[in-house]
Amino acid sequence: QVQVVESGGGLAQAGGSLRLSCTASGLPLANYFVGWFRQAPGKERERVSCIDRRGSYTDYAASVKGRFTISRDNAKNTVYLQMNSLKPEDTAIYYCAAARYGLCSDSGDYWGQGTQVTVSS
Repeated sequence: QVQVVESGGGLAQAGGSLRLSCTASGLPLANYFVGWFRQAPGKERERVSCIDRRGSYTDYAASVKGRFTISRDNAKNTVYLQMNSLKPEDTAIYYCAAARYGLCSDSGDYWGQGTQVTVSS
């Protein structure tokens, strides 16, 4: 059974940092494009960042560019999202999604349950 799990969320102060991890069981992430998404209360889900299978291509939403970094370690079957200079508007549930096809699409074949990130001012 495939399971995608996010971890690393929590409470941070504005200006602080968190690192999210996305791991998968029963699913070789190396064969998948992976994206990080977030959804804040009352707002639509937005794609924060995405990465290709080898980690050679990445993309970011304008709102996080220069502050967030996506990376992957295929040997560990894990994708990371390093979040620096956090702002209160980064508060949301963060999800990762794995897609067999479609680099940086807004859909995914497998989704995690999400991890809460809360940034206090």
